Amino acid sequence: MQFRLNDMTCGGCARTVTKVIQSVDAEARIVTNPPTRVVEVQTSASREQIAAALREAGFPPSEQ
Repeated sequence: MQFRLNDMTCGGCARTVTKVIQSVDAEARIVTNPPTRVVEVQTSASREQIAAALREAGFPPSEQ
């Protein structure tokens, strides 16, 4: 699944986003791309679980 995170602007943000997603699913595969502000996630968690964790951490996903 993909999320567009308009607030993910740098490597530090990307590391935080990765940690947030891993807090939901430690086995998730995550690819962050700060220049495009897109994160790709392969996970067994639901899209809603990941989106809720991102919102709570201050990185609300925008609708694609």
